[in-house]
Amino acid sequence: MNLFRNQHKSADTPDRSKYSGTRCMAKPGRLKNIPGRILVIVMRYLGDVLLSTSLIHSIRMGYPKSRLDVLVFSNTAAILEGNPDIDSIIATRQGAGIAEAARIVVRLFRKYDVAFVTQTGDRPFFYSLIAAPVRVGAVPASNGTGSWKRFFLQYWTEFDDIETHTVRQHLKLAGLIGIHPFPKLIPPRAPVIPDYSFGSPEKRRYAVFHMYPQWTYKRWTVKGWIAVGHFLKQHNIRLVLSGSSAAEEIEYLRGIQIQLPEDTINLAGKVSLAELADIIRDACLFIGADTGITHMAAATGIPVVALFGPTNPVKWAPWPFEFNGNRNPFPRKGSNDVNNVYLLQGIMDCVPCHLEGCDRHRNSHSECLDTLPAGRVIEKIGHILSLAAESIIPKD
Repeated sequence: MNLFRNQHKSADTPDRSKYSGTRCMAKPGRLKNIPGRILVIVMRYLGDVLLSTSLIHSIRMGYPKSRLDVLVFSNTAAILEGNPDIDSIIATRQGAGIAEAARIVVRLFRKYDVAFVTQTGDRPFFYSLIAAPVRVGAVPASNGTGSWKRFFLQYWTEFDDIETHTVRQHLKLAGLIGIHPFPKLIPPRAPVIPDYSFGSPEKRRYAVFHMYPQWTYKRWTVKGWIAVGHFLKQHNIRLVLSGSSAAEEIEYLRGIQIQLPEDTINLAGKVSLAELADIIRDACLFIGADTGITHMAAATGIPVVALFGPTNPVKWAPWPFEFNGNRNPFPRKGSNDVNNVYLLQGIMDCVPCHLEGCDRHRNSHSECLDTLPAGRVIEKIGHILSLAAESIIPKD
């Protein structure tokens, strides 16, 4: 086994080798033998699983005849529905006990030739050890807890939570074994799509709002959403609200809906993720908070306005449609437009703090989002609508 270090520097960022993500171990080139069965382990949140589809797609393109399975939590499996790159989805409950873990061990034990593990946690790492003799994964920095895991992986790269977008982080794993990276996300697809044209043809022009992130510290203001909704109504754009079936979320959206235009449609809890992806794909605009649904919307290719506060956009901004992946799409600070993603960031000096709200817990508020004015969002939407209008004007 050969050990060596590679320095990964972006041309548009300074050298910060003190951060993780700059070291890796690998034998350059493809695996000696074409693997018959490959496992990808992504035991994280919904957005994380979607962002891993770039890695999954790259593996499929590199090994088109290999069996490719994915291990995820049960509550995130729906984001992979209809993904043509995947042969089978293995789901386990988040926080499952010993009996459930034993079931997964039996199912995985030496069933694969190669296992990719996309995060540094103990359980995903353990499952990779069980599943395959060849393991490719992300590991903590050399001075971090769990850095010892690199000695049990044949190919590894250090996890970088500061300067490397999650898509690029995942694609490093493909590069370790010579797979060409394809920075393309695959949103879910339903086998049969119901008719969600929302009535007559003139009502097909609609925008999708996703207003309720899982954690309070990522939420924008109710007042802001209402102002944007009425602005869109003035432009004859109908509103469609998306959300889960959770009682708290449904109640939150209902409280806002009664203050929005009367023809607003609330789909919370009424459609699957795959159906929602197709609804978003046909919309003229998506506006959302820092959530997995916003990542999914960006992957469909429609214009997306993403509202960001404490979160570091370098790491977690929605991945722009057809972005080439040679660099991070967004810088750490500032509002920027890249391809179909229009990222609006709070303007306070502390942004992005990369912390969970001003009170340092997930259910606290973030002042940077509380003070993000509706006027900034409306101005950006107006710009997007003007670009759309210009694109349909016949050229002389």
